Amino acid sequence: MILLGIGLVACSNDQNDNSGSSDSKNHAEMDHSSMNHSSSGEVPEGLQDKENPTYPVGSKVIINADHMEGMDGAEATVSGAFDTTAYIISYTPTTGGEKVTDHKWVIQEELENAGNDPLEPGTEVTLNADHMEGMDGAEATIESSVETTVYMVDFTPTTGGEEVKNHKWLTEDELTPVE
Repeated sequence: MILLGIGLVACSNDQNDNSGSSDSKNHAEMDHSSMNHSSSGEVPEGLQDKENPTYPVGSKVIINADHMEGMDGAEATVSGAFDTTAYIISYTPTTGGEKVTDHKWVIQEELENAGNDPLEPGTEVTLNADHMEGMDGAEATIESSVETTVYMVDFTPTTGGEEVKNHKWLTEDELTPVE
C-alpha cells in the first residue's frame, strides 16, 4: 500500500470543513498523514456488489467531495460499486492522539458485529477498517448514516502526485459523470 503524506482520503473532520481555508489544509495534513490512500481492492467480507449501479465499474466520474486535499474535482475511474450503509463516525485512534470527528466513510461491513440493519446515531462500535493508522480496533461513535451505493475509485489528485488506486469510499451523491 502506498502511504502519502497529504490528506488524500475519503474522510472528513468537521472541525474545518472549508476547503479554501488554510486551517483546513493544515488540519487535513495533520489528521490524514497516515492514511492508506491506495488499497489492494479487497473488500470486507459480506459486502455485496450493487446490481445496476449508477456508475458501473470502468465509468469515468468527477469527484465532488473535499474529504481531502486534491480530491474535489478530480477525474476518477470506478473500480467497485457496492450496496451498503455508509457511516460518519467519530473515534480516538488506538495509536493515541486527538479524537477524529465526523470521519467519512466507514461501511456496515467494517464495523465489528454490526449485523445487517443500519445502526442509530450514538451507537458505540468497534472499527475493522484500516483507512488510517490507529483506526483498526478503535472504539467509535456513529454520528449519522446513509443507505447508499458506495464506490471504490482510482484517481490522480488535482494537486498532482501518484495515482490513488482502489480508494475507499465515496457515496453516489459525491460523484458526477464525466461529460
